[in-house]
Amino acid sequence: MAVLTEEQSMLRDAARTWTQEKSPVSAFRKMRDSGAPLGYDPAVFAEMAEMGWTGVIIPEAYGGSDFGYLSLGLILEETGRTLTASPMLATALAAASALILGGSEAQKSEWLPKIAAGEVVGTLAVDEGPHHRPEKVATKATKSGGGYTISGAKTFVLEGMAAGLMIVSARTSGAETDAKGISLFLVPADAKGVSRKALKLADSRGVANVSFDRVEVGAEALLGAEGEGHALLEKVLDRARAGLSAEMLGSAVQAFETTLDYLKTRVQFGQVIGSFQALQHRAAKMFTDLELARSCVEAALTAIDNDSPDVPELVALAKTKVGDTLHLVSNEMVQMHGGIGMTDAHDAGLYLKRARATEATFGGQSYHRDRYARMQGF
Repeated sequence: MAVLTEEQSMLRDAARTWTQEKSPVSAFRKMRDSGAPLGYDPAVFAEMAEMGWTGVIIPEAYGGSDFGYLSLGLILEETGRTLTASPMLATALAAASALILGGSEAQKSEWLPKIAAGEVVGTLAVDEGPHHRPEKVATKATKSGGGYTISGAKTFVLEGMAAGLMIVSARTSGAETDAKGISLFLVPADAKGVSRKALKLADSRGVANVSFDRVEVGAEALLGAEGEGHALLEKVLDRARAGLSAEMLGSAVQAFETTLDYLKTRVQFGQVIGSFQALQHRAAKMFTDLELARSCVEAALTAIDNDSPDVPELVALAKTKVGDTLHLVSNEMVQMHGGIGMTDAHDAGLYLKRARATEATFGGQSYHRDRYARMQGF
């Protein structure tokens, strides 16, 4: 478990207090039932931005606090506890990371202050099929005039309907599955030729399919070097995966704690069900898995802050372990609550649905097991 600084502990405690008081699970349920078109409440996100959360990893020169990825992970863990819906992951982590790592001075100056202030929602538009395969890019960017013309389609774009800025992977050369030849572009969501279709997913969050029909962008829209975007994209995705793992950890911890409280109060056969040895063993399994998952997640976030060479391995390990753990705990939450756990009136189903969506986002357990094995030479 990472040793937090005093400032990080204060940030975590403040995030916990805010999410529990201002954004409990009941607030998510209310947002879901209202049919919110963006999959989150813009007023809630504005409040998060006012607290400085959207600028945690952004350098001070661009309006952020440069507080690091572990610090942002602490916030995301607390939002995961209460299933708080917001564009934090897509904007303040993924899009911000892409600009920090690959942006020119002009690109950073234009977009990072807006992200830090919560004035714009940014996102990655990467995948093109039902599964996470960032190296498979059929979307094409051809040179035209002084810039590029982009044509293609992207699937399951996080916050796709809310985004004002999309970081799009497109092929400038090579075959469809070649790592070399992929370029990244900053595309305003209101550019001519961009069309979006909202998707309805089990977790009721904001996701869209996005099409690009001869979208024209200037040369200044290129993020990093032409044809060399794959390496940059992998670095950005690993940061997004680590942040998502922190959110998943929060969801798993809360699901476990809610279940544990139920085990201590539900009476059957004249005694609390938590006294049954079979349930004790299952609870102990969840507890140990949660502790291991926390170690993996915090190690990955710390490695990113330290710019360690083993970031890809640690992120793959974290996403796999926390995915397995959240899968187990969300299942057990439903099972141990019995009949009430099967109903929409109880929160168990909300955690299970969110678990399944986050498991698949940015690569599921099988994807990252295979990735980890390849990195180890298998």
